[in-house]
Amino acid sequence: MVNASQIKPNTPVVCSKNGQFAVVDHMEGSDLIKLNKDDSGQHHYIPLSWVKSVDDKVHVDRTGEEAMRDWSTEPKKS
Repeated sequence: MVNASQIKPNTPVVCSKNGQFAVVDHMEGSDLIKLNKDDSGQHHYIPLSWVKSVDDKVHVDRTGEEAMRDWSTEPKKS
């Protein structure tokens, strides 16, 4: 399992096909990644549970299309 401390600001986020679809803004709590604003000025959030590994990029376990379909625009309340 990936540790939240491995997720650093300005790290590219890539899909299962290694295509970049976002950049990390910062961790929001211990299990949510806030992404930099997109071209329309909107932040998005993805759960840490999607992350399968971290090196110079954050690698998620789904395609970019799936990730962008399923990400949220508001932090989820636990």
